Amino acid sequence: MDSAQRARAVKLRALHEESTLVLPNAWDAASAAIIARAGAAAIATTSGGVAWSAGRPDGHGLTRAEMATLVDRIVRVVDVPVTADIEGGYDDVAATVTAIVEAGAVGINLEDSTAPGGPLYDVPAQAERVRAARDAATAAGLPELWVNIRTDVFLFGIGEPEGRFDDVVARAKAYADAGADSLFVPGLIDLEVLATLVKESPLPVNVMVWPGAPTVAELEAVGVRRVSVGTAIAQSAYAVAERAAKELLAHGSYTALEGGLDFGAVNSAVTR
Repeated sequence: MDSAQRARAVKLRALHEESTLVLPNAWDAASAAIIARAGAAAIATTSGGVAWSAGRPDGHGLTRAEMATLVDRIVRVVDVPVTADIEGGYDDVAATVTAIVEAGAVGINLEDSTAPGGPLYDVPAQAERVRAARDAATAAGLPELWVNIRTDVFLFGIGEPEGRFDDVVARAKAYADAGADSLFVPGLIDLEVLATLVKESPLPVNVMVWPGAPTVAELEAVGVRRVSVGTAIAQSAYAVAERAAKELLAHGSYTALEGGLDFGAVNSAVTR
């Protein structure tokens, strides 16, 4: 195991202890380099954005090897810790974790849904998958790998509304026992519910935000320890591409291109 990778893994763990960790999500090497240049202490990939960058859809649209190659490119262009979104782990969680560690990442995000929209793995099955991830990381020489376990109970509206919170807590306890390090609950942004979840979950809580969601300061105030944005930054970048192309094609003008990063700034960010 590369000593620099081990050091980044230790750093990622420390960042979860110091304050609420804010993770802008990158989708390719250049976006990762720019996010690091903006001051991010660590970077998370977004499975959707990474897949789109290769011309594939989210939801295991990439093969394991293709995803690991793209993560490797991101890792190589930044000096900060990188945690990789491995979706559901593909068809073999252990093999996927091994590939991700070999690519240089020091954390993973692992979903408990079997497909977009659900259903979810039952608790014993997903706990076994968490154990497989932890064991694979140890076997690969990186026992410090951070395992952020995502539950899609709220995101996909799994089960009756009145039972969802208890389901998430039960999953958090089982996943913690299996070796997870943090709990990711996309779709949940209610501050009162989050405050209760923080108290009842044995794992630190990760929240996904978007325009209109509570601010990082508000989330930190109720005890949320990690905040990420999923595909939102990538979607915003693609929106600029669409607006600029439409304006250029329809009107022959270029105002949508105003405010772009300086060529030299982007070029230097990816120069190693």
